[in-house]
Amino acid sequence: MEYMIGVDIGTTSTKSVLYDMKGKVIAHANSGYQLYQDVPDMAEEDPEDIFDAVIEVLGQIIRKGKVKKDELKGVSFSSAMHSLILMDQDDQPLTRAITWADNRAAKYSEELKANGIGAEIYAKTGTPIHPMAPLSKILWIKNEKPDLFKKTKKFIDLKTYVFFRLFGTYKMEYSIASATGIFNIFKLKWEPQALDLLGITTDQLPELVEPTDTITGIDSNYGKVLGITKDVPFVFGASDGVLSNLGVNAIDPGVVAVTIGTSGAVRVVVDKPVVDPNGRLFCYALTKDKWVVGGPVNNGGIVFRWVKDQLFAPEKITAEQMQVSTYDILTQIAEKIPAGSDGLLFHPYLGGERAPIWDAYARGSFFGLTRKHTRAHMVRAALEGIVYNLYIVMLTIEGVAGKPKSIQATGGFARSALWRQMLADIFEQDVTIPESFESSCLGAAVLGMYALGYIDDLSAVKDMVGVTDVHKPNEENFQVYRELLPIWIRLSRVLEPEYKSIAEFQKKHVK
Repeated sequence: MEYMIGVDIGTTSTKSVLYDMKGKVIAHANSGYQLYQDVPDMAEEDPEDIFDAVIEVLGQIIRKGKVKKDELKGVSFSSAMHSLILMDQDDQPLTRAITWADNRAAKYSEELKANGIGAEIYAKTGTPIHPMAPLSKILWIKNEKPDLFKKTKKFIDLKTYVFFRLFGTYKMEYSIASATGIFNIFKLKWEPQALDLLGITTDQLPELVEPTDTITGIDSNYGKVLGITKDVPFVFGASDGVLSNLGVNAIDPGVVAVTIGTSGAVRVVVDKPVVDPNGRLFCYALTKDKWVVGGPVNNGGIVFRWVKDQLFAPEKITAEQMQVSTYDILTQIAEKIPAGSDGLLFHPYLGGERAPIWDAYARGSFFGLTRKHTRAHMVRAALEGIVYNLYIVMLTIEGVAGKPKSIQATGGFARSALWRQMLADIFEQDVTIPESFESSCLGAAVLGMYALGYIDDLSAVKDMVGVTDVHKPNEENFQVYRELLPIWIRLSRVLEPEYKSIAEFQKKHVK
């Protein structure tokens, strides 16, 4: 037997899947870790926790799969984007990993947008100006934590940290680099204007490599722990978003991947880097010849969790007693409400928002409440609001990549028939649900197979991805959504000027 491992270093956990060379799942493992939110807008993780999780999940699946030393042909990585770790002169972390969800650099993102420098840098890097990006994070540290800034030898991300621990070298592949806001996606090198703005040099950043590049010679201590030899190649891989597209076979032009987990995204693959004239979309590398254009949203399943926790406490107790999922109960409740929630609209900006509005101060709201509306209407409106937001992202993508031909939907929400149908109705497109397990892990494994010569083309993934379901738009429903969407869009524009005001009030008064 020959095996390939795909590893996905995520925001809340690291996952690992052992595949045979046909893409069949042999074993899988998952290890979670703590997200630190000690002060407002903070979202950090301990890099040592993440490294330990990588070692744990690799060890688990090698043992579960009973993999012999000569059977493991490679390990390939996916990773969450936008993380930042500062390393000192002794190659020790000066900080925890500052994740994409950290909003403390919001002030500096707003300044870059206002002075025009942000637009210039975006046009070269394809990373929207937002506190998620290392560009804004480093600027924040430079201005508010100057002593820390001066001590920094290297500015790196989570995956670079893992590879440094395993191989003793600082290397970052194009895909993660293309999400920093510091990397020129057209020239495939660090962007001088961004470096000058931050006051750092290329020596303070990792060496750039291609996603398909490999490295061998794992530290012998970790090799012994994992039971693998030094000649096993590790593929640098790419970011989780672009690999999720690969993992659901959304790599042909016009095939769109819509993902809703805790957060969400809409993405499509193009053959060369492109940017949005208004700076609303990202453009990240899958390989140097394939790029992914799209928009990420902060507010996906996390909104459903808020509805569950804050509006449906009695149902939570009932679900526990019945030993069923509270989410399933809420979905059944929402199904009884007609499409459009009888005119109740919800803007799902509970944690600021990235695409399509790129406003860290954005806040959520219900609009159109009457005495007729119930908690059931509110849960359906919340779910619809999440999909409305994703649809607006899709409209933005159409402006640079054309109208979608088909939609592949993944993420935790895809388990819900209601959400799948809602997506088809609001997007007015057929929605296909791939059966592939852990799409980012599969994407990493397929990229690894390609890098190591086991497959000739990334399109081989189509034989590894099955289809579990196809949902077609319901005409009666999408007619309702056609009426409501313009109101939802106009309302978001009316509210936008007040987001910062209410956010500043909350920061001042809400403990």
